[in-house]
Amino acid sequence: MVRHFGEWLDEAHAITFRPEGGAFADALTRKACGSLVPEHEVWPLLDGFFASQMERQTLTPGAAEALGRIGEVSDIVILTNLKDWCHAGRAAQLAAHGIRHRVVCNQGGKGMPVARLASEHAATVTVFVDDLEGHHESVATHAPDVFRLHMIGEPAIAPTIPPAPHAHARIDRWDEAVEWVLARFRGDPLP
Repeated sequence: MVRHFGEWLDEAHAITFRPEGGAFADALTRKACGSLVPEHEVWPLLDGFFASQMERQTLTPGAAEALGRIGEVSDIVILTNLKDWCHAGRAAQLAAHGIRHRVVCNQGGKGMPVARLASEHAATVTVFVDDLEGHHESVATHAPDVFRLHMIGEPAIAPTIPPAPHAHARIDRWDEAVEWVLARFRGDPLP
């Protein structure tokens, strides 16, 4: 969503979005004057984007194919940090791209929801994929047996974000990540 959010901010609000290094709240500046958009205005902009621009988002290259392969050996749950009112829009947006898996909305750290989902599915192996370091730390704390893959699917910002220290691996392309994920389900040792 990073690229699409930036394009929308530029077109609809004359705001430049540069999330280098993952500092999201400091990434929005007004084009007219260069001033930083205050944090209390950032979150309503995000809500506006998800309310009106969900269909604008495209898949990370290789995601559909990778999820298809992973879905052959595992249940897949999309745990998204969107508000509950975004659930139907996110599920429809993913389905339009051929991704028809359970979608769970969450606010805050993802560790406890991941632990609940693993328990609910009686999972012997659980793999968590996310782009934010804080979620990897949360999962490491609340569900330490879960394998954690740090993935930044947006090539424009991936080089600016360091690997998450609480993740087991960092892979930014689905065509490579799928092999790492499938190896966890086969029981292969971590590299």
